[in-house]
Amino acid sequence: MSKMKKILALIIIMMLTFSLAACSGSSKTSSGNAGTKVDKNGKIDISKPVTVTMMVLGDKPTNGQVEKVLEKVNAKLKEKVNATIQLKWIEWADYTTKYNLTLASGEPVDLVITATDWLDAWGNAQKGAFMDLTNLLPTYAPKTWAEVPKADWEESKYKGKIVMIPEDQYTQWVNHGFFYRTDWAKEFGINEHISDFETMGKYFQGVKDNKPGVIPWDAQGTNVTTAWGYVTSYSDAIELPITTGVFPIYWAKSYDEKYNVMSPIFTDTFVDYAKMMKQWGDAGYWRKDVLNYKGDTRAEFQAGKTGADQHHTQTFSGLRPQMDVKQPGSAIDMFAWSDTRNNLISTSITHGAMAVGAHSKNPERALMVYDLIRNDQELYRLWSYGIEGVQYEIKDGKRVQPEGYDETRDTFSTNFWGGRMDKYEISSADTYDGISEIYAKYDKIKKPYPYGRFVFDSTPVQAEISALSQVTAQMVPAIAFGKAGDPEKAVKDFRKRLKDAGYDKVLKEIQKQMDAYKKQVEGN
Repeated sequence: MSKMKKILALIIIMMLTFSLAACSGSSKTSSGNAGTKVDKNGKIDISKPVTVTMMVLGDKPTNGQVEKVLEKVNAKLKEKVNATIQLKWIEWADYTTKYNLTLASGEPVDLVITATDWLDAWGNAQKGAFMDLTNLLPTYAPKTWAEVPKADWEESKYKGKIVMIPEDQYTQWVNHGFFYRTDWAKEFGINEHISDFETMGKYFQGVKDNKPGVIPWDAQGTNVTTAWGYVTSYSDAIELPITTGVFPIYWAKSYDEKYNVMSPIFTDTFVDYAKMMKQWGDAGYWRKDVLNYKGDTRAEFQAGKTGADQHHTQTFSGLRPQMDVKQPGSAIDMFAWSDTRNNLISTSITHGAMAVGAHSKNPERALMVYDLIRNDQELYRLWSYGIEGVQYEIKDGKRVQPEGYDETRDTFSTNFWGGRMDKYEISSADTYDGISEIYAKYDKIKKPYPYGRFVFDSTPVQAEISALSQVTAQMVPAIAFGKAGDPEKAVKDFRKRLKDAGYDKVLKEIQKQMDAYKKQVEGN
């Protein structure tokens, strides 16, 4: 009898093992759910209605307009693919942690906005967060599959499998810099375009001396992009797509030596940066409690309460016309980090991308929904701009706000940064007319993005990268705002803590993988 019990127990264990294996396999390829099958004639069965969840970045709007737009979107999706869509918002406060935790939790999200340069797409792919789309795309997203070039699909693969859809047919520049008031700069005797940090400092001093009650640069303590900016402005180093917390530790030496891994933190350039930020902090160019400040600094800039704002070219293209309304008679310009020495790399096509969550219960229908939003002009414009006549109307070929439009009541956005298409975009009347000249200037100096197919496998050094990220979170903000004491000592301490956290081990591993990537790209 006991022998029979053992046999029965063994059978049960084997059945459970096979069952678990079958379940775990569903996160890697199509779930084969009953709601989206293909018959022998190639027709997709969409008789079962499904709801598709899209995970997006941003603070959830509270004025009800998203719900109104979704009602119209869902009516069309229901008609075309018998599906509806709902949004899962990842709020900006500590968004990196919340985003990664959601993906790691096993929650069955369907569509996921991702990026290889600011949302750690490769790291999440490595952890199994995204589904293999290779065999699904031709059937369930045929228009997207056909329009994305083969070379771009290659840049969307992890270990030979397509894990994301690139935003490869949308023109954008996300190179950062300072926005500043040229009308004020002229008052301070600065008549030329600002193209270096030294002149920017003179501008800040001019604001402090001549604009009572105005903070030269009102910044949030988490905004440490001046560290990127200084390195870009005063060296030839280019950033590698490897996330190490609030600041990327590892860069390539230059575009000509793009496979030579180094860190600007261990150069004199970073010491010079720390010294300048200490000078700026001591001079009072930002508020004393900057490290804890979380206010709306763009609103402060638009209200004339700060002399500068900081973000990228796309933001500037909209901000400049807005200032004509918010501050009549004002004029603004952008000191882009690339202005100093023409150190500019093209934006990666996976700066914005769309993935399907590994635990999605409806990956096929999710791709069908995505294919429509990306390629159906009517749905695209609903999803991107809202309801014509409420959120916008078209005059002289440009998007304008309807008469009676109220920003608080009528504003709408889905923060769709994973499938925008130039051919369906409607230029806004609020976009700076001179942006094409800026793009032309960038086109003359840009270098092609060199790491589109480089996927760093962090497995051998995952613990060290986590430790390094903790060090950057603790040290970089203080250095960036002159709150770390003596700058030379602060950088020395920073370097020691990085070494203690495993800097050299990670550097060696990145260089090893970069050498292999060089052979893959150049064939030698």
